[in-house]
Amino acid sequence: MRIAYLDCFAGISGDMFLGALLDAGLAPQVLHDAIASLNLGASLKIEKTDRSGISSTRALIFDGTQLAEKSNEPHTHEKKPEEKAHHHGRHLSSIRKIIQSSTLADQVKQTAIRAFELLGASEAKIHNVDIEKIHFHEVGAIDAIVDIVAASAGIHALAVDQWFCSPLNLGGGSIDCAHGHFPVPAPATADLLRGLPTYSADPQMELVTPTGAAILRALAPTFSQPPVMRVHRIGYGAGGRNPKGFPNVLRLNIGESTQATGTNTVTVLETALDDLNPQIIAHVAEQALQQGALDVMLTPVVMKKGRPGTLLTVLCDPEKSSAIERLLLRETSTLGLRIHQQQRSCLDRSHHTVSTPYGEIRIKVGSHGQEVLNANPEFEDCRAAAAAHNVPVKQVIQSAIAAYHSGRSNE
Repeated sequence: MRIAYLDCFAGISGDMFLGALLDAGLAPQVLHDAIASLNLGASLKIEKTDRSGISSTRALIFDGTQLAEKSNEPHTHEKKPEEKAHHHGRHLSSIRKIIQSSTLADQVKQTAIRAFELLGASEAKIHNVDIEKIHFHEVGAIDAIVDIVAASAGIHALAVDQWFCSPLNLGGGSIDCAHGHFPVPAPATADLLRGLPTYSADPQMELVTPTGAAILRALAPTFSQPPVMRVHRIGYGAGGRNPKGFPNVLRLNIGESTQATGTNTVTVLETALDDLNPQIIAHVAEQALQQGALDVMLTPVVMKKGRPGTLLTVLCDPEKSSAIERLLLRETSTLGLRIHQQQRSCLDRSHHTVSTPYGEIRIKVGSHGQEVLNANPEFEDCRAAAAAHNVPVKQVIQSAIAAYHSGRSNE
């Protein structure tokens, strides 16, 4: 399985991500074509540079009138007022239209729009307004749109099966942005990073930008220490600043997983609820399954002051965690979630159909190599057959199991 690991010891921004993709071997034409398809008059310049002795790749965006040289801040927060005039804010609907009108592949469009929707949701929460009324400032600028769209094109072109990411170094200090002077991280960045592992270390500058955070959220990687892998390519994407003694780069490793077959990573989201109608909890569980959750568990628990509650636990593939996180926050009364990754070992799964006196029943088989370890009839098939023949469900189940084992003994 082809996997990739983002090492964010110096944070992440849109241009650093593009530089890392290119340095790891992504064909530059992928990004040039994606940018040209937006019809914004923008273009990409690629150059090699040095960051504390590390040769890395720098991605710079021309917006048609000037060089939008981006640093590790959210699209040059320290611009003077007259320089900011070059960056025009846009509403989410306008950004969606730009992306949808392009000739990009549908999956690239979906990833890019998803990143902006995530960013828009964070901005809407911070300002307490509807998401469609959010007026993007720095992140509505041409260079930010290009960053996210080009990053989406690069992600899909690499054809990585699973992404992993280190904890995120936020940096420190404070920044000037469109709504005032804030400590690092910026408000939108802080909201986007909820539930993700972060820390703050030198230097005193912003290391994770809103664009970088939005790309990460859309990518939905598994956050962990470096996975067991055979690394084939290593790329370094340079940030705009070059602080002394600090390699301001994003490192990207691409290779093959050496995990044992049948072992994979799942995201676990859970919250304890003691003030929500059980009917709503059941509804949320159904919605989570419809959105691709692998499993949903409802466990009775006793909470503070002896109040009875329900522990809602959802297992899902890492790439679906952001959507399910939003579902739980939107549909339940919780004020927060616990999110972590776990390894699970799975049997190979297959289905066989057997003939019984009550009709054909599917058998779900779990095996390891050539050895069958579990075989169970599909309950819905058994229930339908029992109803049709007016017999107990357990009778149909027993008949199906007997038919399966009889067939295996004759093989």
